[in-house]
Amino acid sequence: MEKDNKRFNIDYILIFIILALGAISVISLYTVQDILLTDSNTIFYKQQIIWYVLGFIVIGAMMFLDYDNYRKMTWILYGIGLFALAGVYFLPFSLELNNARGWYDLGVGTVQPAEFMKIILILTVAHVITTHNEKRLNPGFKDDVWLLAKVGLVTLPPVLIVFGMPDVGSAVVLTCIVAFMILVSGIRWRILLVITGLVGLIIGAFIGLYFLFPDFVQNYLNDTIFSHVFERLEAWFDPQQNVQGSGYQINNTLLAIGSGQLFGKGFDNFDVTNIPVRESDMIFSVIGEQFGFVGSSIVIILFFFLIYRIIQTALACKDPFGSYICAGVVGMITYQVIQNIGMSLKILPISGLPLPFISAGGSSLIAYMMAIGLILNIRSRIRSYMFDD
Repeated sequence: MEKDNKRFNIDYILIFIILALGAISVISLYTVQDILLTDSNTIFYKQQIIWYVLGFIVIGAMMFLDYDNYRKMTWILYGIGLFALAGVYFLPFSLELNNARGWYDLGVGTVQPAEFMKIILILTVAHVITTHNEKRLNPGFKDDVWLLAKVGLVTLPPVLIVFGMPDVGSAVVLTCIVAFMILVSGIRWRILLVITGLVGLIIGAFIGLYFLFPDFVQNYLNDTIFSHVFERLEAWFDPQQNVQGSGYQINNTLLAIGSGQLFGKGFDNFDVTNIPVRESDMIFSVIGEQFGFVGSSIVIILFFFLIYRIIQTALACKDPFGSYICAGVVGMITYQVIQNIGMSLKILPISGLPLPFISAGGSSLIAYMMAIGLILNIRSRIRSYMFDD
């Protein structure tokens, strides 16, 4: 017997967290607007408000349809997503920005299909894992390998297309989404440990090659579409080596964050102004400089509670498909938060990934709001029963 027969069970805590992050985003963009190193006449904080309004409309639309119905449309969405990704290579209205082809120019603005592919991939992999496990009550070793193969088959096409744009950051996000979902898929841990070990060896070998033969790595990368990767590695390992070149952005970012000290310099107070793409990739430097360690910690705590709340939804959901969706969203947000803040603090190499819900950007914000719409959808349809534990 159900304890609660209400159709919707709205997660107001999750909505409050998103509103809080939205307020931080608009305030940060408002204060930094006048010192941005951009030729654009865009008023970013006003644009961000519009994107948030549209985002909440998207959330409402996502909640209108029972999330299980998205499972029925998975392969159609997957096909549309792949076509949209591949289209940036040949469609006439595709756009190249920063030496990468990853956008469409729609006249009224640009759209980045890779952002929406993240949501589509979450739905697709959740469907694949759920369908596989429904047919096998006691899966064996071969079943686990077959599941990995199926997940790999749906993951590789979008990852390779995005990687070739080149958009290494988004390709890694797609990979991390799938990795988080595989972790909770029921696959044996010894298989996962072998895969993790192989990935670690490949990354370690590449880093070792960089330190042992830097000239070889630089010359090799310069002959490919990934020539920017060497500069990012150089900025990560030794930003002082090329202060006016590869190390320019990260050095100034560290100066800005460090100058905020404990409580920051205060509202609309900047000494470090020459940081490229500060409205997007380096938005954390705005928070660190103005509001210091305390303000930065509040942002990190908000993200912690956001992720914790999604995990709670996953644990409460009795439908595996819904739980896998939650795992994918956790993977997407967790990695991007760690990567963006980590690169701002020089803990991780620089990549063009925005800080979720805070950085300026329409495609990324709408994609995040779609993800939240799915989580709220799942949460609203969780029912508790009298004899549940």
